[in-house]
Amino acid sequence: MKYGDPMRVLIIRPESEATALATALRERGHTPVIAPLFRLEYLHPPADFSAALAGCQAVLLTSANGARALADASDQRGRPILAVGDTTASTAEGLGFSDVVSASGDFAALADLVRQRLDPKDGPLVHVAGRNVAFDFADVLAPAGFEVKRFTLYDAREETVLPESARAALGARALDAVTFFSPRAASVFASMVEDAGLAANLRSVTAVAISPAALAPAAGLPFKAVVAAERPSRQAVLDEIDRLAEAPVQGQATMSDASEPVSPPPDPPPAQPVIVRRGLGVVGAFVIGLLAAVIVLAGALISLPFWPQQARDLWRGHAAAPIPPTPGIDLQAVRADATTVATAAVEAARRELTARLDDLETRLRAVSATAAARPPTAAPAGPDPAIAELRGRVEALEQRPAAGGAAPAPTPSNVEAEKEIAVLTREIAALRTTLSALDQAVAAQRDQARDQAKALSDAVGARSSGEQKALTAARASAVIGVAARLAGSIDAGVPFAAELNLLQPLVQGDTKLTQIMAALQPHAQAGVASRAALEAAFPAVAKAALAEDLADDSYGERLMGKLRGLVSLRRVGDVPGDTTEAKLARAEQALHAGDVGKAVELVKSLPAQTGKATAAWLAKAEAHLAAKRSLDQLAAYAVNLLGTAR
Repeated sequence: MKYGDPMRVLIIRPESEATALATALRERGHTPVIAPLFRLEYLHPPADFSAALAGCQAVLLTSANGARALADASDQRGRPILAVGDTTASTAEGLGFSDVVSASGDFAALADLVRQRLDPKDGPLVHVAGRNVAFDFADVLAPAGFEVKRFTLYDAREETVLPESARAALGARALDAVTFFSPRAASVFASMVEDAGLAANLRSVTAVAISPAALAPAAGLPFKAVVAAERPSRQAVLDEIDRLAEAPVQGQATMSDASEPVSPPPDPPPAQPVIVRRGLGVVGAFVIGLLAAVIVLAGALISLPFWPQQARDLWRGHAAAPIPPTPGIDLQAVRADATTVATAAVEAARRELTARLDDLETRLRAVSATAAARPPTAAPAGPDPAIAELRGRVEALEQRPAAGGAAPAPTPSNVEAEKEIAVLTREIAALRTTLSALDQAVAAQRDQARDQAKALSDAVGARSSGEQKALTAARASAVIGVAARLAGSIDAGVPFAAELNLLQPLVQGDTKLTQIMAALQPHAQAGVASRAALEAAFPAVAKAALAEDLADDSYGERLMGKLRGLVSLRRVGDVPGDTTEAKLARAEQALHAGDVGKAVELVKSLPAQTGKATAAWLAKAEAHLAAKRSLDQLAAYAVNLLGTAR
């Protein structure tokens, strides 16, 4: 891979931070795959939080999530903010905090910044943190005379299983790198990957960590290479991803500007060379084909006990008549062939017997002629009555060749002729008996062929049904895999045209699947905005909408509207009432809870004069909801398809 080639990067941070990192990766030409291992929940601040915030000289923020939690808990934006790193500082400034300073380092750097800029006599400090904290500023700053009050305003709750987007990407070996921003994330990732049985799929993946400490809990995973950033910042992680095409770099760092605090561990082992894979390739295509064949065979074996006995014998190779390997057998043609063979055998036997009967008749006529030409012995002139009688009997025999009656007693003068006639008569009777036996054998053969054809039909039908169920199960599994990849792209807010094209071979004239593809197609090339992106953009939209609502004809209201557009002076949370401010507050709360549909309904119910400020956001939100609905339909379709295969 040359420098600058796109990388496929797995992001396991909480959704809000993952979205910001994904945007930065896309700007550099990389493809992010978002799979949050934590679900961020903002906690209700304690009763003394407002008073502590008002009386403190500065607020300490150790993560971007802390900045968001502070903004959610209080409307105050003028308090001095000391942030641990540039990412946290940028997040705080984006949320409206006006006095923000970055320590551009780790927790120790932030503590040094406090000692340099602040005086313990000016008041206490407030540390906004999450539920899991590894660095206590109160212990570090107490010797310098500082009082630090820590408030837990958010909690990053762990998911129970590996997200489907990460599972699908690892299963398809479609990742080049995975990022780690905290030891807790690395520990949870290692546990989930082991539980999912996908650890071996990391052999072609490079681990990129913000610091050696952030990677330490996942050091036992079989990564292709491990890289630690030179500086504990998101920018340094992005730079390391850009440099993965070159020789492996062993970064050194001691701190993570992430959602979870870290402490410096020992240096990590040296990294291995990085080999980045692109697409499925020949090996990936072979593996997928092999998996499909295994699924089909497994379906056939599972359904084998329910097959008819004859079908099971045919499957095991014990049947007398072999079954063609392909299910598409023309049973009418089989029956027609059997009938044709039987008819041809009967006709051949009849022709042979007819020829033999003609030969016997010729021989009878010759014997009769010989007897008639023989001169009489010791008899007067004239026809011999015995010979005349013999000739009459022969003629009767010719007229009735099938008669099996015994010949009359021979006369002494015609003993040889009578013997010949008797032999021929017995031969005719034997031939007729043979013909009757042959007719019976042909009839039995015809019945046997009909029974075999029926058995063949039943066996082929049973086998075809089992194979059809197995193929249906394989098709359902493929649809589920595509749905997982689409879900990852939609959640990340990236284009999903390539993932949608994977459904094309699975359509096969299916109307429902065609409708779902048609609904997703308009958004495939550009993608849709993620829920986190909609949530991040909403404060600015709400501020503009509130300003438009107040900007009526009076000078005072227009002035108030302009001030609203410049300064964040609106309430947030579950604000009751039907005012524009109350609806915007409830809509923002719905976005925090993940309910985009409710937020869209509330924004649509705003007065008409706010339409200009909310139109663009509403269009993105409705496109997001439409894609989610189509994705839900696709998932339900796959589950139903899997049910029909059982």
